[in-house]
Amino acid sequence: MPEVLFNGPAGRLEGRYTHGKQPNAPVALLLHPHPQHNGTMNNKVVFTLFQSFTKRGYSALRFNFRGVGRSQGTYDKGEGELADAAAALDWLQTYNPNAPVCWIGGVSFGAWIGMQLLMRRPEIDGFVSVSPPANLFDFSFLAPCPSSGLIIHGDKDEVVPQAAVSKLVTKLSHQKDIRIDHRVVPGASHFFVNRTDDLATQVDDYLDKALGNPIAAVAE
Repeated sequence: MPEVLFNGPAGRLEGRYTHGKQPNAPVALLLHPHPQHNGTMNNKVVFTLFQSFTKRGYSALRFNFRGVGRSQGTYDKGEGELADAAAALDWLQTYNPNAPVCWIGGVSFGAWIGMQLLMRRPEIDGFVSVSPPANLFDFSFLAPCPSSGLIIHGDKDEVVPQAAVSKLVTKLSHQKDIRIDHRVVPGASHFFVNRTDDLATQVDDYLDKALGNPIAAVAE
């Protein structure tokens, strides 16, 4: 899992990247929780999402937003972090110019950033949003939401009430041709402490259905 450094709007950004073994592998970008609340690319939930895509043969990138780890710059209330995510996707596409599929995954604050990037980049085909902070950040920009995806959170989330996530899911589900798979993991907290295996099971099940179970093809 090579360490990579690439240029972002506020300076160097630090990431971890795994290149897919198949020619023209699909790509996935994973975004971490809030930089001011100990969010990093090494967050266990981010790593779980990363593994879900890499074992399916994806070229996958997770990185630190500005001001986190070895990434340069300072926290910018979401605007700069969105620009960082766009730069990361640019880097990922530069190394995978013929990727037929592009997915984005985000955790908490990263889910909010990921959904904003989804609105700006039509090449993104699907998303996985874990513990989206629908009570803390404005998601009204998803009108309409351009892609179907998975929204998953725990029923013991101490940060985001289940009702707030359900309201977001209902809003998105009413949009034409958009299918939102909404899953609630029993006993899971905001960051799925001691429940990352349960999270992985749910994400894998969703991706198997959404992507046509490509693990079998990769293993051949």
